[in-house]
Amino acid sequence: MNDILYLHAPGVVCAAGADLDSLRTAVWASQPSGVALNTSVWPGHAVHLGAVQAALPSVDHLPLQARSRNNAMLLAALAQIRSSVDAAIDAHGAHRIGVVLGTSTSGVSESEAAMAVLTRDGAFPPDFHVAQQELGSPAQTLSRLLGLGGPSYVVSTACSSGAKALASGARLIRAGLCDAVLVGGVDTLCGMTVAGFHALDSVDAALCRPMSATRAGINIGEGAALFMLSRSPSPVRLSGYGESSDAHHISAPEPTGRGALAAMQTALQRAGLSPADIGYLNLHGTATPQNDAMESRAVASLFGLDLPCSSTKPLTGHALGAAGAIEAAIAWLTVTGDGRLPVHHFDGQRDADLPAIRLVSPGERLPQAPRHVMSNSFAFGGNNACLVLSHD
Repeated sequence: MNDILYLHAPGVVCAAGADLDSLRTAVWASQPSGVALNTSVWPGHAVHLGAVQAALPSVDHLPLQARSRNNAMLLAALAQIRSSVDAAIDAHGAHRIGVVLGTSTSGVSESEAAMAVLTRDGAFPPDFHVAQQELGSPAQTLSRLLGLGGPSYVVSTACSSGAKALASGARLIRAGLCDAVLVGGVDTLCGMTVAGFHALDSVDAALCRPMSATRAGINIGEGAALFMLSRSPSPVRLSGYGESSDAHHISAPEPTGRGALAAMQTALQRAGLSPADIGYLNLHGTATPQNDAMESRAVASLFGLDLPCSSTKPLTGHALGAAGAIEAAIAWLTVTGDGRLPVHHFDGQRDADLPAIRLVSPGERLPQAPRHVMSNSFAFGGNNACLVLSHD
């Protein structure tokens, strides 16, 4: 049986773009766009966030418990790839198609709004249902909407969720449980996550600066990205994935990057590639002091200092459970492009204590698109995931 798995063109909506074309323009641009000052998500505080400004589809046709901004994001992404989904249903039957998504907030923002009404009026609003914030809601909603009969579940491992959803979908196909899987991630902004990361001293009120000597934390973002994953040929293969668990600390990464390195090595081994085969690396690059230090050490130990790298979080914000899927979409754009590379936006002040990995400058490009690219996602608890996308 053909063991090659293909990622068909993604649907994506995030702060940097409401579709694949607008995201492509943003990642090649010489100036960052998407993340902006926001005063509404966390009332009383002005912080830079990656908020989606595009109009989202109505969710009024969904059951009350499925009506959330999270699911509206999913519908926006789904509309962009509906033809691929329908083709998979026609080819394999709805019963052979699964759904695996990454998320961390689900409908928390709806619960926040409902609690405010409860505090003010003494009762929840009629348009609120507690199941709106159930973590499994995004996968369940897509499965029911599309009439799919395969396994349907959510991965919630914080910032590695979206990447791990792609790896999980691959395992379902290779185990014979599905012929195709709708994979990706979704997360939406809410006050709880912004305040929570602020309590960890991990939020930068200004635009984040990955790998900078002045880096001071993340800008939280939101968005969704969806792919059809199957054995049906497409320009891009999910050629490798690797996962590891540090079990070092509940929120801080293992400082040497040992677990991150293991995930990258496993992804390369599964893809049958060497470090020299990778032409570009999308960093997790959160702009927190410890994450950037750990990741730069792991990258330098495996690839040396010449591999072009960038963090795209100044464009999208850190979309948490959706981040790995959105960055997989950026990797997809890179391997199908013309040699242009996603720009690393920061203040140019390199941290002398970090390995001097090669950060992509505005306008930097390769003679042609790289055949193989890597995307890193690292999460609380040392939960690490790495993807390799290839174009032959």
